[in-house]
Order: sequence, then structure tokens, then C-alpha cells
Amino acid sequence: MTAATFTAARAVRSPVGPAVVLAGAFLALVCAAALAPDLFASAPDRVDPAYALRPPGADHLFGTDQLGRDVFARVVHGARASLLVGLGSTALAALAGSAWGLLAALGGRVADEVCMRLADVFLSFPSVLMALLVVAVLGPGTRNVTIAITIALAPGFARVVRVRGAVVRDAPYVRAAVNLGVPPWRILARHVAPNVLAPLLILATMNVGAAITAGASLSFLGLGPQPPEAEWGAMLAQSRDYFDASWTLAVFPGAAVTLTVMSVTIVGRALQARYEGREAR
Repeated sequence: MTAATFTAARAVRSPVGPAVVLAGAFLALVCAAALAPDLFASAPDRVDPAYALRPPGADHLFGTDQLGRDVFARVVHGARASLLVGLGSTALAALAGSAWGLLAALGGRVADEVCMRLADVFLSFPSVLMALLVVAVLGPGTRNVTIAITIALAPGFARVVRVRGAVVRDAPYVRAAVNLGVPPWRILARHVAPNVLAPLLILATMNVGAAITAGASLSFLGLGPQPPEAEWGAMLAQSRDYFDASWTLAVFPGAAVTLTVMSVTIVGRALQARYEGREAR
């Protein structure tokens, strides 16, 4: 039995803990809300000043905001914007970082030095600060926030792919394939990509939470989706002026961000544990 087969067998036997099940169920609910929000709530932008700042109740499950809009409907519809930034920026960062890391691993010594020193420069800045600098140049909006977070996350993917690619590059079977004249694209597809894919997917899962947090932070500062679009970070920012009158305005979007990021982290750690052959709790 090879080491890979042994690890896979242990991973299959490892039970999934209740925390992972709950986290997965919550993420499934958030994804359903993002894909089909009208199934859960409608009219997030309906204004009714007569019902402004109402507490949670039977008519409005999460209460209403300063304009009389239903907070539950806005939290549900805000899932789409938040997940779009989180998943979109992570996917783009994984693609860009993979190309970056493979160029460093397979492009020779000069390419390796240039790519990794450039990654070090980017990684010297906190990801949120880097994203803030980029979106300050590009301007506010969902697209620019996604681009900014992509730039902030890509160097981390590049370092992981570079390390894994360098290990595979020096493996005896890859050297044998090179000596036999196997085309580089076939070596990349058959040997390098499968060995890079698993840690890349785990890192991507873990980074979705970081991307959602960064997106909400930028929206909180007014650099994300613009009013009246529902988004969790923007809802938190709007609740500041009305906290004394209705503190629940901040609770529900804040809970949505916190629980989503926690759930993504739990699922990501479970995937990492299964990949390493440990028990996921």
C-alpha cells in the first residue's frame, strides 16, 4: 500500500464530528439564500417609515431598520453579495496564485527568485490593508473589492503551489519523464497538477472566510457595494448611527458574517484533517 493510499484509507475511516455537520448545514443554507433569496424573503428594499426601527417580532423576524426595511430580508439577500466577493476573489486568487507559483517552481532559478521576492513584498502587508490600498485606487464597488481581495490573497496561493511544485519537479519519476522526452504540458497535467490540487483546495476553503471578512470590512468602510444594495458589512456600517435606538440592527448582519466565517473555517480544517489522515471533530 502506498503512502497516498494509506492516507486516503485513514481519511475515509475518520468520522465527521457534529461541529463539521452543523457548519456544513449552515453553509448549505447560506448558499441556498445566495442562490435563491426570494425563497426565504422578498422585497429587501421596500421602505415603510411607519415601521422604522421596530424590534424583532412576528411580522419582522429580525426587526426593521431606520427606513422600515425588513432586516431579515436584507440579511438573506445580503448573502449573495458577501459570498460573491468571498468565493469569487478566492477562486481568482487560486488561479492567479497557481500560475504564479508554477512559474516560480518550473521556470528556472531567475524566475523563482523574481516571483518569490515579489510575493514577499505583497505578503509584507496585511491582506486587508493591501486590499484597502487597491480598492482606494480602483474605487468602490463589488467588482473592485473582488479584484482587491484577489490581489491580496494570490501571493499566499503562489507560495503553496511553488513549494509543492518544486517537490514534484525534483521527484525521480518527473525527471525520468523529462529524460524520455514527455512534453512539458503532459508532465504538468499528469504529475504536477494532481500533487498541487489537494493542498490548493484546502487553502482555498480556508481563505474563503478571510475573503468574506475582508469584503465585509471594506463594505463597512463604504468601499463595497453601494446603497441600497443589501450587504452584511454595509448593514453593519449603517447600524452605527442607530445603535442606541435598535441594537439588533448590528447583531444580525454581524452574526451572519461571524457564523459564515466560522463555518467555512471548521469545514476547511476538517478537509485538512482528512487530507492528513487525522480525525475531524
